[in-house]
Amino acid sequence: MSTELIGSSRKLVAVLEDVKTVAATDCAVLIQGETGTGKELIAQAIHEASARRQRRSVAINCAAIPAALLESELFGYERGAFTGAIAAKMGRFQAADRGTLFLDEIGELPIELQPKILRVIQEQEFERLGSSHTTRIDVRIVAATNQNLEDMAAAGRFRMDLYYRLNVFPIRLPPLRERTEDIPALVRHFVRTYASRHGKSITHVPDEVLRMLVRYDWPGNIRELQNFIERSVILTKGAELQAPVAELANKPGLIPDARTLAGAERAHIVSVLRDTNWVVGGRNGAAARLGLVRTTLIAKMRKLGISRDTADPRDERADSCDHAIAS
Repeated sequence: MSTELIGSSRKLVAVLEDVKTVAATDCAVLIQGETGTGKELIAQAIHEASARRQRRSVAINCAAIPAALLESELFGYERGAFTGAIAAKMGRFQAADRGTLFLDEIGELPIELQPKILRVIQEQEFERLGSSHTTRIDVRIVAATNQNLEDMAAAGRFRMDLYYRLNVFPIRLPPLRERTEDIPALVRHFVRTYASRHGKSITHVPDEVLRMLVRYDWPGNIRELQNFIERSVILTKGAELQAPVAELANKPGLIPDARTLAGAERAHIVSVLRDTNWVVGGRNGAAARLGLVRTTLIAKMRKLGISRDTADPRDERADSCDHAIAS
């Protein structure tokens, strides 16, 4: 398993169990999670644990290739299929034959190309651009997104039938803020990795540094933590990690110290609000889960300074506390 998947938290262990379960099959997998949570690593882990591991795992980022070129990248083309096609080219589907094709950022797939993707997933056949010959393949599909495809389908921006075909076995990767108990192990791993790479001898991470790193929200998830630790290693002179944690103290993602009663209460309320998508009232709202009357929870939120825009700065559409309460 890749090093970025280091950890023993309950949520990560559950994900790895899902990987083990689905790897033994050939069904499609949809990996959902925020940017930086390691979706490509999970896709690779599924391939490596499957019966297809002796064949290729081919990846394509649907957001990184212009829409006009994506079809030819996926299906390939024949010589003369279009201006500049001086030789035939194999596409990613064919390159992944008897292996795994990882479709990253699948939510960015152009709507006009989606029926063709659906066909090749269902029928395991396609035609190259400029060819009438049908090519048969045997490909396992793993897709990933940080978007809500079901909502996109309801809005007409993603085909519902393609969503159902991809969502046979969904895996949700938790953001780092939901598995904070894994942060110390990740920090120590990244310190060892980058100390070796940059010729440093760092043997100790101060407890206060670890506490601050655990308290920070990490909107960029593991990727952000990894970059922060590499910079810290570069700045370090001596055997003790010198991390610029003062930067984190000035960011809105810093969670109050849970060692204080108010800090622990605030962290717990924010966690429950996130689980309910910031819905306060109702049978499945945060107040019910916390065993509080709705007005009591609203009062606590105001007292502790809890609002979606401060507790969840990643969401640019975040409403104010009053809007969250109105939900």
